[in-house]
Amino acid sequence: MDIAISKNNVPIRLTSERWQHISIGHPEVADFYYEILETIENPQIIYEGSYGGLMAVSFRIAQTDKFIVVVYKELSSSDGFVITAYISNKDQKFGKKKVIWPHADSLGFYESLIV
Repeated sequence: MDIAISKNNVPIRLTSERWQHISIGHPEVADFYYEILETIENPQIIYEGSYGGLMAVSFRIAQTDKFIVVVYKELSSSDGFVITAYISNKDQKFGKKKVIWPHADSLGFYESLIV
């Protein structure tokens, strides 16, 4: 199990069981384990997800327009867990989601997603 610290300073667990589930369901992320943890800690943007979850988004795949999306939930101020992670592109409609945390350098990134 590894832990990443969210922008709310909440430890977010990525357990072996959850990683196995993610990498089987989304084999395209199998080589991006540490990038998933990094996305939680240093996202470009965090969106409000479904059912109280959060979606951390970050460009991490060199020479592509694809990015990593990590969906996680903060259960309390001291505990959270990764729900899933996947690779996406700008075709996904993030523009309809509420922005929870914009990084100062993310404005252009955010605008490019809603165009």
